Amino acid sequence: MSKSDSEKVVSVSARGQATIPKEYREELGIDAPGRVKFVRTESGDIVVRPIRSVTDLRGVLTGKTDDQGRSATEHLRDERERDRASESALEQEYGGRDER
Repeated sequence: MSKSDSEKVVSVSARGQATIPKEYREELGIDAPGRVKFVRTESGDIVVRPIRSVTDLRGVLTGKTDDQGRSATEHLRDERERDRASESALEQEYGGRDER
């Protein structure tokens, strides 16, 4: 494959949007609309990878926190605790019967 066959130049809009050329979308199986992730390799290159399932998102929030300084795992844990507390309160209110 020649260098010109492996390189494509695209424009980037003022909002930071770029169009992935059709031949690359087809080759990678990227649906439109769809999602991709950008991965920095050890050599410093940035690679576009299709997201085919939720497991492809694993690790994208590593080191990120919400406005309260919680990691995604901590945020999820807090949400689950709130859900359990709500379920427990409903069970107490309805005597264990699910009358919702």
